[in-house]
Amino acid sequence: MTEECPVLTPAQRQIADIIGRADEALAAAVSRALEEASRQAADEMKAIGQEETTPPPQYFASVVHQRMYCLICGANPETFEGGDPDIAYHVIRNSQGIAKEYWSADIEPYPPR
Repeated sequence: MTEECPVLTPAQRQIADIIGRADEALAAAVSRALEEASRQAADEMKAIGQEETTPPPQYFASVVHQRMYCLICGANPETFEGGDPDIAYHVIRNSQGIAKEYWSADIEPYPPR
């Protein structure tokens, strides 16, 4: 056993499993909602003869991303007011680290504060 990877107690394992299942259910629900929003927009745009202007699925993902970013930072997703800049900084730094580590992005994350 190491400090970085402790052995979980049975109760801790149960909690981790419950949270893991909830995480998976949430991810599946978000994926379904994104697919539905894309399909609905495509159907409605086609009905008015504007299928070429249908936003790509990534547009809807970016809408969800922006709202979640605001919620994580404590900001109002409608007005962007009330967010915590320190949390925003850490969320951005985390995203930069992922891009650099996993996708070989040529980016230097903000230095630690």
